[in-house]
Amino acid sequence: MPKLGMPDIRRPQLVRATMAVIERVGLHSASISLISKEAGVSTGIINHYFGGKEGLLEETMREVLRQLSHSVKSRMAALPQDAHRERINAIVAGNFDGYQTENKVAKTWLAFWTLSMHNKKLKRLQRVNEMRLLSHLKRELKALLPQSQAELAAHSVAALIDGIWLRGTLNPDGIDLDTAKRIINDYLDMQLASSNK
Repeated sequence: MPKLGMPDIRRPQLVRATMAVIERVGLHSASISLISKEAGVSTGIINHYFGGKEGLLEETMREVLRQLSHSVKSRMAALPQDAHRERINAIVAGNFDGYQTENKVAKTWLAFWTLSMHNKKLKRLQRVNEMRLLSHLKRELKALLPQSQAELAAHSVAALIDGIWLRGTLNPDGIDLDTAKRIINDYLDMQLASSNK
């Protein structure tokens, strides 16, 4: 039995190992055996603390989501509360942060999205992430647009973020943050122009 505190020591090591194995062999072939070898721990530790592969993927995604939340919040904290366009761009930039676009993280995201359709715990994580993004966007957009238009624009910007991220992840050249910002700002310009007519 590991000594007290072992999970906190092992957790980052196991998260990194999970992403590395998923990047190398894909989710389907990412066995507990391969992950434990990558992390340098016994398979028993993974099974004991995480209940197997799905539990370890859940913990891995929690860490990815913590990183995402930290990136968005720290960018927004550096801006005035009334700098709404800049704050929207901070939300966008946080979603395309360097960590989020690393190959191993991107492949883990793709695995997570696939599994979340059939796993209640992962689906709940995905829903929390989606609601957090929409909440940030709605808060800023409601200061710029009528409420009903702001709601629709928030969903549209979220869809653009996901779509651009997915296309960039599948592109050998990766994600281009400047292009992502330009596409989203073009959309926002159209929304603002139509609300001022």
